[in-house]
Amino acid sequence: MAYDLEEQEQLATLKAWWNTYGNLVTTVVLVVALAFAAWNGWNWYQRNQAAAATGAYEDLQTAVAAKDMARVKTAAGTLFDQYSRTAYAQMGGLLAARVSFDAGDLRTAKAQLQWVVDNARDESFKMVARLRLAGVLLDEGAHDAALALMNGSVPEQFESVFADRKGDILMALKKPEEARAAYQLSVDKTDLRNPHRQIVQIKLDDLGLKADAPAATPAAPVGDKK
Repeated sequence: MAYDLEEQEQLATLKAWWNTYGNLVTTVVLVVALAFAAWNGWNWYQRNQAAAATGAYEDLQTAVAAKDMARVKTAAGTLFDQYSRTAYAQMGGLLAARVSFDAGDLRTAKAQLQWVVDNARDESFKMVARLRLAGVLLDEGAHDAALALMNGSVPEQFESVFADRKGDILMALKKPEEARAAYQLSVDKTDLRNPHRQIVQIKLDDLGLKADAPAATPAAPVGDKK
């Protein structure tokens, strides 16, 4: 069936537009389709990784319950190697390190904590690992290395416990004045209702200075009384 004049003009206009913009439209559609496919693929990968990481973390928990240290080390290694970008790897590192420490395997505990310090994507996990690693080093007598972990920026919610641990390290280094300052900072950064404040207060008392204690008022000379 023949087109009328108006239909022929519309078709000619469409053909001219397509000749000008057809390649661009095709490219845009292709890019959008590829982006959509990539997004779906990434989401599938993330879900798959999360599910697999959950299974690996459960294996670690089972090994911990059975006190199977060889299996604990293997399960932690699997989390580190295959699921390092998941929260389960960070949690697994802290759990495995605690169990290794309790078993007296300080070398493994330090390596597992160091992994969390170096690789944790969540700042809270990183801070906990730094704090615990400093404690292990303190127990080993590696005071300078432990102190180095206490330096650097610390989120506000960790300032109190970091200052407390720093005070312990400074005491081990026989630097009581610096330790006193660290303990005082810990007290200042701790809520009055927090039991941790009382623990640090005891450490300050042992140093002969109570936190926030007002200076004693000097007694008036005897001859000044009237």
